Amino acid sequence: MSPLYARHKRTTLAIATAVAAGALLATGVTTSASAQPTAKPLAAAPTQLSAAARTTLIQHAQADAADTAHAIGLGAKEKLVVKDVVKDVDGTLHTRYERTYAGLPVLGGDLIVHTAKSGKTQGVTKAAKSAIKVSSLKPQITAAKAEKQAVSAARTLGSAKTTADGARKVIWAGSGKPVLAYETVVGGLQDDGTPNQLHVITDAATGKKLYEYQGIENATGKTLYSGTVTLNSVQSGSTYQLTDSARGNHKTYNLARKTSGTGTLVASSTNVFGTGTASTSSSDQTAAADAAYGAAETWDFYKSTFGRSGIKNNGVGAYSRVHYGNAYVNAFWDDSCFCMTYGDGSGNADPLTSLDVAGHEMSHGVTSNTAGLNYSGESGGLNEATSDIFGTGVEFFANNASDPGDYLIGEKIDINGDGTPLRYMDKPSKDGGSADYWSSSVGNLDVHYSSGVANHFFYLLSEGSGSKTINGVSYNSPTYNGATVTGIGRAKALQIWYKALTTYMTSTTNYKAARTATLNAASALYGSTSTEYQAVAAAWSAVNVS
Repeated sequence: MSPLYARHKRTTLAIATAVAAGALLATGVTTSASAQPTAKPLAAAPTQLSAAARTTLIQHAQADAADTAHAIGLGAKEKLVVKDVVKDVDGTLHTRYERTYAGLPVLGGDLIVHTAKSGKTQGVTKAAKSAIKVSSLKPQITAAKAEKQAVSAARTLGSAKTTADGARKVIWAGSGKPVLAYETVVGGLQDDGTPNQLHVITDAATGKKLYEYQGIENATGKTLYSGTVTLNSVQSGSTYQLTDSARGNHKTYNLARKTSGTGTLVASSTNVFGTGTASTSSSDQTAAADAAYGAAETWDFYKSTFGRSGIKNNGVGAYSRVHYGNAYVNAFWDDSCFCMTYGDGSGNADPLTSLDVAGHEMSHGVTSNTAGLNYSGESGGLNEATSDIFGTGVEFFANNASDPGDYLIGEKIDINGDGTPLRYMDKPSKDGGSADYWSSSVGNLDVHYSSGVANHFFYLLSEGSGSKTINGVSYNSPTYNGATVTGIGRAKALQIWYKALTTYMTSTTNYKAARTATLNAASALYGSTSTEYQAVAAAWSAVNVS
């Protein structure tokens, strides 16, 4: 789960420790001479699959999983479990797998098999370079000890009311040589009231903490931010319920200041939701109107732009919850409930339900169901940047006169209290904490600030360097190497990032591997000698990733 922003601009102990334990966690490895295939332009764009067709592809891939494992050289104790299948227009399949070893989940062992229409394997993209093999499956410390240590670590980080429900045995392959380990998920609340899902990985032989990451990914209707909009509702008796039957039955609930449960389905006797003005009342429906509108535009953005049907690409809608907690200044996506949650901001007067926030948070769900980028270190920064990138895409896609598209994040919700946005994509350091360029220490930053490198890359790829004005907002984007970068347009930049995320990135992708993934994507979509391919390379060099 990832909140929209980090409250304190500091390197937390959690992230500093995690990076120290696994500095090269996010190393993506592609094996094959065809790692950068040359395809006809757009032949490698994802094709739209019906839910039935996607299910059939997944079933076929799972039925063939044993043969696939043997064909790509996995060991006798390893098995593949299909997570997703993406089919390109030219018939190429990209099948994403999780791995098990002797029946244990392999964390950091995910991989993608790229298969031509002919059935020939073109390449394999792996999260872990090392072969999966451990000397013993017998732990030297107890699960209870691992659990106790994990809870203690969470409390040290300031998480409140921490609890854990046991530790499970896993193989940890995220930071070099695979080892037998325990994974403990610590619940409760974080220090700002955000739900806690801290995953702690403990070496089962030594008791040493190997890694940790946060699982919570923060962040007619008369809306507060987007004006009067059309919403779908369902009539039930004499009332209208805020259920969007056209978009997977997305529902909007009111938590009424609670921090748990689903809440009450938002309903109206007049089929009008909200007043268009801010209210501190926990029964006000304006925030619900914004949330429902944001969910609808996010669904339509993914469907229209990428042919993706919902967050899981299965036609099923998530649900949204508004009025979370009391004066909660954040928003978050939670995979465990498959839901989006919004706080009402300082004084319960500024709900975090703006369009780019909605797109940002729900895009965490897309990342979770594709690359699964670990929410720590450089992969965590890429996870956050992906949500900023697609949240920006949603805002431009909506083309709403009350909230025109821009390369600013959270400019409507005024978290800083002075009218400034949370983040700037053209020059991320303008927020006082984000990185403009890659350095060897960028993975030590909070993920909301290490994301700056990828945000800056995306802006440069879309719009280019130097000064310009877009929709009334002035930008001036610098480059690390002093070079002038010419953008290829946001539409192409979005296609490249989405293809990289869904077919070339894994849970451990770092910035160097992200460069490779986006170059692979540009090559597949537009050709390896294309202007788009060269622009991707230039934009990464401009943020010091080369």
